[in-house]
Amino acid sequence: MNLFGGVIPIQGITFLMFCLFAILFVGYAFGRITIKGVSLGDAGVFIIALLFGCFFYKPLEAQLGLAYGEDMVYYTDKALKIIENFGLILFVTSVGFIAGPNFFGNMKKNFKSYVLIGLMIILFGGLSAIGCIFIGRALGEPTDGSFTAMIVGLLSGSLTSTPAFSAAKATVNPDFESLVSVGHGIAYIFGVIGVVLFVQLIPKLTKANMAEERAKITVSNDKSTKKAYNGKLLSLDEHGFAAFALAAVVGTVIGMIKVPLSSKGLDGTTFALTTTGGCLLISLVFGHFGRFGKLNIMPETSTLKLFRELGLVLFLVGAGIPGGAKFVEEFEPMYFVYGIIMTIVPMFVGYLFAKHILKLPLLNSLGSITGGMTSTPALGTLINVAKTEEVASAYAATYPIALIAVVLVSQFLIILF
Repeated sequence: MNLFGGVIPIQGITFLMFCLFAILFVGYAFGRITIKGVSLGDAGVFIIALLFGCFFYKPLEAQLGLAYGEDMVYYTDKALKIIENFGLILFVTSVGFIAGPNFFGNMKKNFKSYVLIGLMIILFGGLSAIGCIFIGRALGEPTDGSFTAMIVGLLSGSLTSTPAFSAAKATVNPDFESLVSVGHGIAYIFGVIGVVLFVQLIPKLTKANMAEERAKITVSNDKSTKKAYNGKLLSLDEHGFAAFALAAVVGTVIGMIKVPLSSKGLDGTTFALTTTGGCLLISLVFGHFGRFGKLNIMPETSTLKLFRELGLVLFLVGAGIPGGAKFVEEFEPMYFVYGIIMTIVPMFVGYLFAKHILKLPLLNSLGSITGGMTSTPALGTLINVAKTEEVASAYAATYPIALIAVVLVSQFLIILF
């Protein structure tokens, strides 16, 4: 029996679901291993997904592929992309709803700080990339643009930024487009794990009192601009699934709108919020207002927490399996080192800037770091570490700034070098 007109065999889908749940079980168990109070948490799922991709990608590919004459047409990447995107929609929409009630009050108080942190992180990410270009050329890398394409791919992977990745591929010489993909795949792994560990290590290294830090961020965010409503609201379902679905639909459409960044209009370089940015924006608005007239558009808290966790691990599996396969095929030690530099430098500079220059509380600083690094997995980890949903406001405020800035910086590097 086949599904979708004979495109994917039912046994392939069954095998994929088997692999998915096996990775989740082993990944959660691995993530619980704690060394001196630090654990991978949900990123344990990502590690196991990477290992699965390294060793079992071909069997999975064989199960999901069908032969057409002499050509083998595989649907593995498409299937995994569906899982990744579905997880991403669940996660960022949940985060937006959770942050929504306090988001605009928080933005009003800390707007300049979040803009500066986002710009600072991407600026030093770009400077790190330039430094790596000069180091590489000193070591004999070519000057024909191919190495720059690799570096820009490494930058997008280091900052786990899909929009920067897409923009770089669209801007670079077509002959070097594959190098952008290679670089992104090599740097993406540490780009995820590095920030996840960072948001756990900093509170421990600074010996922060998390109860006091939670109190600080609550005070910082307590001026919600949401107006109270005393009437009875109409809910379309008990758990708020319908409201969640509406936000996801509208957000996806908003994310598809392309804004031209060149004189060629839509035929040239464009910018879009993407599904991530669109769903985050719309769910923030829905979460802020909470209702349309008498219609309740705010899902239950239990629903949001469940979708946030489920979305995060689905995203990690969908991104981790192909990431592991590409890492094995394309890994080169020096490129991996460049990726580490482009993750660590902007992350530490952003944190020190937030702490010592802007004087933000610890959790506001770390939340804005996850947004500036466009790191979805790190936000999930930070919420667990902080034991408060309030950190999502700092992420949501900084994320759009960083999203736009990293796209522009990537294109600037390609044009300049």
